[in-house]
Amino acid sequence: MNIIICDDRIDDRKNVSDLLSDYGEKKNYEFTITEYDFGEQLCEDQSALEACQLLFLDINMQGMDGLKTAMRIKEKYPKLPVVLVTAYMNYALDGYKVKASRFMLKDNIADTIEECMDDLIAEINKNRRILEFRFVEGTIKLYADDIIYIETELHKNVFYTEKGTFQIYKKLDELENELKNMGFVRAHLSFLVNMKYITKISSYVMTLTTGKKIPVPKARYAQVKREYMLYKGEE
Repeated sequence: MNIIICDDRIDDRKNVSDLLSDYGEKKNYEFTITEYDFGEQLCEDQSALEACQLLFLDINMQGMDGLKTAMRIKEKYPKLPVVLVTAYMNYALDGYKVKASRFMLKDNIADTIEECMDDLIAEINKNRRILEFRFVEGTIKLYADDIIYIETELHKNVFYTEKGTFQIYKKLDELENELKNMGFVRAHLSFLVNMKYITKISSYVMTLTTGKKIPVPKARYAQVKREYMLYKGEE
């Protein structure tokens, strides 16, 4: 699991990192932990954010504070679990504004980290459905949220995923039904897109985190935008 810790205090970053490492060792999880000093620095590293599965974010940072950082990141990665960490209890309500998954006080983080991680990992795993497909390349298991989009090309459908591209002889309508309620939207007759990877939809074009641009027909545009807003929790 890829975890990011963003805090301008090195001692606090190390404390969270050590606690996570201890938790991983105890529960037999493998974590890759990356640390950042400031919110601005983190927001600029889009490749790290795309790979991130859990973010620990200090609220009281110099420059761009944790709330502004979380808000900016959530605009692009609405489903990324964010844990807000602070030394002050009076910030707790602010966590709701940025749809934080958890709020933790630095004073008792050692006592609460295990329960917090148990809950978060259970939630993350619930959303990571494993699916099996019979591709031209062979039978392959994929996490649903590793599928970026599926495109119809001639008589095949091509899966563009975090693991590479795979071809399958199955109708897109069938694939859409198999992936129902897993965060996918039919952007076009030839495209089924994982909304996790959408950065914006405007002027009848859908832009993905990979830079790919997918046309959205006028007849589908309003429905596609509505589904995306619902996915982001904005409607």
